[in-house]
Amino acid sequence: MALKLLHEPETEDPILSVVNLIDIFLVVIAALLITIAKNPLMNPFGQQDVTVITNPGKPNMEVVVKQGEKVERYKASGAIGSGDGEKAGVAYRMKDGSIVYVPEAGK
Repeated sequence: MALKLLHEPETEDPILSVVNLIDIFLVVIAALLITIAKNPLMNPFGQQDVTVITNPGKPNMEVVVKQGEKVERYKASGAIGSGDGEKAGVAYRMKDGSIVYVPEAGK
């Protein structure tokens, strides 16, 4: 009789499968919430302004600026450092962080 108790066939309850699926969905939802919370552009709780630069210095550089509820996207034209213009002066950054612009004489 004792051997018969050890070898009883297990009956699977279908509700256990549903409970396991619910557990998996909860883990996926938690991972998505963490991802959204870490993204500075999509964080609904963050009130600070955010600037994100992707591919800096490359022809496909993009700048995304979030100020409050407003999000602006700027894309590089691909022509970095080119254009028609001339040097108008020199700017110096002082030790206190201020910037001083000195125009060139004679131009």
